[in-house]
Amino acid sequence: MTELTDLTAVRLLDGYRKGEWSPVEATRAALERAEAIQPEVNAFVRLTAEDALARARESEERWRRGEPCGLLDGVPVTVKDILLLRGAPTLRGSKAVDPAGRWDEDAPSVARLREHGAVFIGKTTTPEYGWKGVTDSPLSGVTRNPYDRTRTAGGSSGGSAAAVALGAGPLSLGTDGGGSVRIPASFCGIFALKPTYGRVPLYPASAFGTLAHVGPMTRDAADAALLMDVIGHPDSRDWSALAPPPGAYTDGLTGGVHGLRVAYSPTLGGQVAVRPQVARVVRRAVERLAELGAYVTEADPDLTDPVEAFHTLWFSGAARVTQHLGPQQRALLDPGLREICDQGARYSALDYLAAVDVRMDHGRRMGRFHDTYDLLVTPTMPITAFEAGAEVPKGSGHRRWTGWTPFTYPFNMTQQPAASVPVGADGDGLPIGLQLVAARHRDDLVLRAAHALYEAGVASGAGPTPA
Repeated sequence: MTELTDLTAVRLLDGYRKGEWSPVEATRAALERAEAIQPEVNAFVRLTAEDALARARESEERWRRGEPCGLLDGVPVTVKDILLLRGAPTLRGSKAVDPAGRWDEDAPSVARLREHGAVFIGKTTTPEYGWKGVTDSPLSGVTRNPYDRTRTAGGSSGGSAAAVALGAGPLSLGTDGGGSVRIPASFCGIFALKPTYGRVPLYPASAFGTLAHVGPMTRDAADAALLMDVIGHPDSRDWSALAPPPGAYTDGLTGGVHGLRVAYSPTLGGQVAVRPQVARVVRRAVERLAELGAYVTEADPDLTDPVEAFHTLWFSGAARVTQHLGPQQRALLDPGLREICDQGARYSALDYLAAVDVRMDHGRRMGRFHDTYDLLVTPTMPITAFEAGAEVPKGSGHRRWTGWTPFTYPFNMTQQPAASVPVGADGDGLPIGLQLVAARHRDDLVLRAAHALYEAGVASGAGPTPA
């Protein structure tokens, strides 16, 4: 029998058209899976079952008439609890946010999903204000890895990654300010794309400024392209939103990688210590790209580690997002968040502008790099998932989460599209991700190359068997 929770959005929609199953059946299956995994994995802050089933029944009637209302009519989706979802509190992982506030507006990406008939089954967990690369918070506790409940799901979109991996809806919206869709995608064995900045509008504007992107978290690249065709359009509430894309991302998936110029940088020029098993798995996937016709060269971008500049921008943003809190509310914050807020508040305007200078220089360097290469390939993460409930791996010597995410945050600095593709596992069965990076506005190339890896069987959309 077909397990509806194992299907991609593309396959679900095909089944709706053929009458093989209905949106109500798919929604019930996703909700049952969400309820089953919640006690151990803790991927959700709330499920919206009653509203989801009502929307699914409306969708089922539209399909019965042969009149679906959009590209995702009846597909179960989840939304990270950073993004506004009308009718549900958006608490951002924080006890300092009042759940009794007015929740009468959708974020732009959520609004596009609603217009296209998607079924919202719940809000997923996040660390407080999305501040770190793992998912735990004083509000909702620890989110755990689908493959090993003692390990982290990554973050900050860890709840979304775990939900998708375990079949609680094939599509999720995450946010990424320093790797926050790609880190958990790598740790949980799913696909995630951080689009070019501005491609997916964001409202309210993030306190982390133009580091923060909204992106799809899915079972494969085809689903991500479909989701981008829905959410990748401008919204008047975001003054930095880009103009509409020139065409549908789904139409550009089938070009393959033949003739693409690919630079493989296994360690960003020796700057990153990569675990040997991770290095081997990623290298095998890169070799497969060459077999598929890409011109692969081992080459490093002309970058130095921008971590100090990133910290200045990131910690300043954290200080800004919590600036309005009084002493009693600040006492409720995650201690690590409180620490970086204190540091961020000490930066001067000149410090911030110096960090912007570093950012602009890195953007220029990557622009020149992509004059030569269509794609940059790296590991997404130098490690696999570590113990849950910790900001950094035990014994690593790292002080902050940026110490173990050196492949992700540089490309938030440069605003480029970057995706994590699951390409294998380590000896403990923990997923390993490969990162694809393209020049700004070439999201289509990232999706196309990722799709080629899925088509070739290098990447897998199959999630783990729920416990």
